[in-house]
Amino acid sequence: MNKQTIKHWVMLLALTGSVTVGLSGCFPVIMGGAVVGGLVATDRRTAGAQLEDETIELRAASRIRDNLGDRVHVNVNSYNRRVLLTGEVPNVQDKLLVEQVVSRVENVQSVVNELAELGKATLAQRSSDTLVTGRVKAGLVDAKELYANAFKVVTERGTTYLMGRVTQREADRATEIARSTSGVQKVVRVFEIISEDELRNLLPQPAPEGKTNTPL
Repeated sequence: MNKQTIKHWVMLLALTGSVTVGLSGCFPVIMGGAVVGGLVATDRRTAGAQLEDETIELRAASRIRDNLGDRVHVNVNSYNRRVLLTGEVPNVQDKLLVEQVVSRVENVQSVVNELAELGKATLAQRSSDTLVTGRVKAGLVDAKELYANAFKVVTERGTTYLMGRVTQREADRATEIARSTSGVQKVVRVFEIISEDELRNLLPQPAPEGKTNTPL
């Protein structure tokens, strides 16, 4: 396995969370978002915001089940306390009810309601969406000018949603990549736009001259 292939798969795996992979020594170890061996997967949210996003997703999903049972199919994705709702509901009343339930979850700052009034997606449709999401993530990994782990990608019924704290330049480039990806019918941007100065402040600073950062 060549170095370029290893880098591609390491970064793609980093996008999906903390994992440990060992296949015949081909892959390095990813722990807590950091890739041992030189590549570092950073998240532009604070550690507190990351934890809150995970908690928001769990609580929102639980409360949706408590209030609407299994008559709806709702995916909850939170990024920096901004919640994206995708999936299917039987009617507009349930669509509004889901939004109300989620908006009352602790620490939720805003809700983007993209629920469709349709029958539940089939297993084949969901599998197709998963493949499309993987293709988009791979495209972001291959884009040298982007930090792929700064983006969260969600696909529902061929519509790809892009989330993250990114600059306008990064947002435009990621949108271009998603739109050119096979299987993507539409791209919806749910970004928090930051300035280039803010981005520079978020990136790891180079080590002082004469010192090196040695991975633990």
